[in-house]
Amino acid sequence: MSALLGYVSCAVLWLGVAVKVPDLVRHRRDPYLRAICAVLGLGGLCFFLGAPPTVGAVNRLSGVPNLAAPLTYAAITACGAASQILVTLWRGGPGVHRTARRWVLAYAGVVLCVAALFLLGDAPVERREDLDTYYATTPYLREMILLYLAGHLTAVTVTAVSALRWAREVRGPLRAGMLTLGAGAVCGAGYSVSKLIAVAARWTGRDWPTLGTDVAQSAAGLSAVLTATGVLIPLAGPRLAEWRRARRTYTRLAPLERELDDVLTRRRLRLPRPRWSSPATRLVWRQTSIHNALSHLDAYVDRELYDETHEAALRATGDPERAAATAWAAVIATAARTCLAEQSGCPWDGPAGAAREAWRAVPAAGHAGESEWFQERAPGPEALVRIADALVTSPLARGALAGARAAERSSAV
Repeated sequence: MSALLGYVSCAVLWLGVAVKVPDLVRHRRDPYLRAICAVLGLGGLCFFLGAPPTVGAVNRLSGVPNLAAPLTYAAITACGAASQILVTLWRGGPGVHRTARRWVLAYAGVVLCVAALFLLGDAPVERREDLDTYYATTPYLREMILLYLAGHLTAVTVTAVSALRWAREVRGPLRAGMLTLGAGAVCGAGYSVSKLIAVAARWTGRDWPTLGTDVAQSAAGLSAVLTATGVLIPLAGPRLAEWRRARRTYTRLAPLERELDDVLTRRRLRLPRPRWSSPATRLVWRQTSIHNALSHLDAYVDRELYDETHEAALRATGDPERAAATAWAAVIATAARTCLAEQSGCPWDGPAGAAREAWRAVPAAGHAGESEWFQERAPGPEALVRIADALVTSPLARGALAGARAAERSSAV
């Protein structure tokens, strides 16, 4: 294995571990998280131990020629078992934890046998890249090589079949993750098969070094990338979907915030805009700004305009939610213009101005009742999105907005 391929593959997998470490610290008893970190961590360890510089360092520091080989084989076997256990845990079902424990015991036995066979064999010549084929005919080492390759091939085959079969039953990020993980397991099988063919060739007196080194290494590297991606997709998918929803909602609320921009600016109701923040944080900022403006406008709400617009929109669309959004869009646009005209010291003729003058003439108890009406019926986060859409798409809301702007211009003259 080339040093560059080994260390890059190791970095990819250990980066996945780093992403999950905070969750693992908070939920250290979660078997799914432990299996995920085991797959990624052991996969990275395989490539780290299999890189020629690491092989040489381990052999030199230990004083045992080829000691890196059984360590790498043990890591490969454990990684294949961890992938198999992860898919088993993800799929669930009765007795899933008992099945996982059986796999752990079985592959622990394989690792112990690999260690025992290495101790029984004789490997005096250091081989950093082609030990499998070089010692393919050596007693005990031959059995060690066959055992680890057969164990790995069994694990990745079961993983591939389970993941690809399960992918047909699920949807969304989990399906994408299972397909990718299954493809990674297929590439892992390609590694074992390439090695086995190269070993079998040595038994017949042939030497196919390219198959046992270059082809197998390429399959292993691709398997590492696909495995890491497949494990992380189901974990990152929901978060990415949430970010997309937040970004979409943030964009849809822009017309409503623009309509309230003058109120927010003049009354200093807007919080500082967050920088370098997630879509969810920006959405909360925009929603908070809108709610601040609406709270300031509660005294300018025209109930009659709301009722008239609501009835007209309900007759036109037959949809209560769209009718309420259209009515609120008309009322908010008119209230914002009324508020700004009053703050500018300009009289405002027309329905909104008359409503505001009537408001002034009502006793304090009437003001409280109007405010309570607004607080009880104030739009929530989902309704705000429909109101913002209505400002752009509803003829009734656009008509009220145009009328409010025309009244504002005429009052300013």
